[in-house]
Amino acid sequence: MPNTLDHGKDLSPAVHRKLTDRASVEGNGNNPDAEHVSDECVYSETEVSSKPGRKGVGRVEEMFEMQDLTTTSGYSRQLDTASHYEMEDQESEKEGLTDDYRRSDSTEESFTLYTPEEERLVVATFDRRIALFVALLYMLNFLDRSNIGNAKIAGLSEDLKLNSSQFEWLLKAFYVTYIVFEWMALLYRVIPPHIYITICVASWGLVASLQSIAPSFAMLLILRALLGISEAAFGPGVPFYLSFFYKRDELAFRTGLFISAAPLATSFASSLAWAITKAGSSTPIAPWRLLFLVEGFPSVVVAVFVWYCIPDSPETTRYLSQRLRRVASIRLRNERDVVGLEVEKRGLNWIEIWVTLKDPKCYLTAAMFFGCNVAFSSLPVFLPTIIEEMGYSALTSQALSAPPYLAAFAIVLLTAQLSDRYRTRGLFVIFHSLLATFGYAMMAIAGSQHASAAWRYLGVFPATVGFFSAVTIIISWNINNQDSDSKKGTSMTMLNVIGQLGPLLGVQLYPSRDGPYYVNGMAICAGFMGAVAVLAVCLWSLLAAKNRQAAASYRSANSGDNNEAQSMVDPWLKEGARSRPFEFML
Repeated sequence: MPNTLDHGKDLSPAVHRKLTDRASVEGNGNNPDAEHVSDECVYSETEVSSKPGRKGVGRVEEMFEMQDLTTTSGYSRQLDTASHYEMEDQESEKEGLTDDYRRSDSTEESFTLYTPEEERLVVATFDRRIALFVALLYMLNFLDRSNIGNAKIAGLSEDLKLNSSQFEWLLKAFYVTYIVFEWMALLYRVIPPHIYITICVASWGLVASLQSIAPSFAMLLILRALLGISEAAFGPGVPFYLSFFYKRDELAFRTGLFISAAPLATSFASSLAWAITKAGSSTPIAPWRLLFLVEGFPSVVVAVFVWYCIPDSPETTRYLSQRLRRVASIRLRNERDVVGLEVEKRGLNWIEIWVTLKDPKCYLTAAMFFGCNVAFSSLPVFLPTIIEEMGYSALTSQALSAPPYLAAFAIVLLTAQLSDRYRTRGLFVIFHSLLATFGYAMMAIAGSQHASAAWRYLGVFPATVGFFSAVTIIISWNINNQDSDSKKGTSMTMLNVIGQLGPLLGVQLYPSRDGPYYVNGMAICAGFMGAVAVLAVCLWSLLAAKNRQAAASYRSANSGDNNEAQSMVDPWLKEGARSRPFEFML
């Protein structure tokens, strides 16, 4: 065994004693305990100090991980430990921590701040109680936003005597206010989320329900504008809110749960619209009015549950025990501590906001989001009309709108899970952007050749799967590559302000005069999705270069003596060395 103990002066007394114990065990062939010790035990000393001028930031000191891979249990045991210590009590608590970390006489223990089982329990609880719940909220949100396309099929244009231009203005009114009020995503850091989200859900539910009694184009236009404001306050900030509870490599799947609610909502809306349209002839209420009411009012009811079910942070999650709340907090703090970041208090850091506004990678992700939204916003609104003008009846058009979205729902979840597992984003964005390009190109070519409706309908599947999946990963990619909450909130605002300009173009791509084939709209969407793939390659290359540059700079700054002793501890966190640089996710 290399003589690491010569460098003991550079290590804390606790670590030095443990290395001494380790050397004596391995060096004594007659030691009866030696057979219980795995050669693959890992020792680490982690010390993350707060930066000058930052108050109340704890630090992790002398965290030892000794994984016994030969125990019959198959997983490590845990001893109770403290994790973070206030700066003013460092020395006294350091001794207490040392006493807590003691090794059994018979075998090496796993010394961790929490067990893998505890972490899995925390994540599973958040998945059930937060991720799935916000997915339900977004499904209601998307129902109220996109059902105007189904309302048009159900007789909205005829009853209010709307022409094609007026209907386009109803779509634009929503997106104009939606874009103007995107900055409200930052309020997740200012207003307690359980209060903020409750207000958002109740607001859009009420406005969406009031659309059912709109007597004219002017009133409906005002309600659509108000709906845009209320939904802008919620949807764009949800991935930002999820980042309060999940690690970077857990976020894509949870964002996928959230985003996949959109295609699920669209398929549900189509099925519901189909049923309402069929039953509308025998009721005194116009089918489109009943549609707005049935899909809008449930949000008002659900808002009551939001107040009690949505936590503000891991530390305030009422349905976790005190121990699990601490685990939920520590696991996120440890991820920050690796790169020397502070745990932010509620509020905004205006310096970091300004830095983010000048960050070129934010504009690249925003441009990708713009391209996806050109397709994302246009096809869901006009798909029932497209299918109807392929030669199917209104009822059949509503039913045939559902399968592509159900396929997108499943593929989005699979894509997000794989993206988290392999800790990569760019390759999935490139693949799904090209898949959507293929789908739109197929519909454009089939339309130009006046091919059968079956070919054009078949092209809807790769198009829908592609842009929904690409949107999911782009959102996660954007958040993953910011190192503070203020930067994450600002980057999400930029993503949506720029990206949501896409729908203003997208909703104009399918005018009635281009029916029934809409070749121009399909070709334009194919071009934009192809551009998204190119931009993803550019961003991937930029981030890879930044990672190489940061790693080279770190190695240069931290080269020197103690290399042998440093091999026994985390090489990124040597005492006196600069904190590990932030690693961008590719």
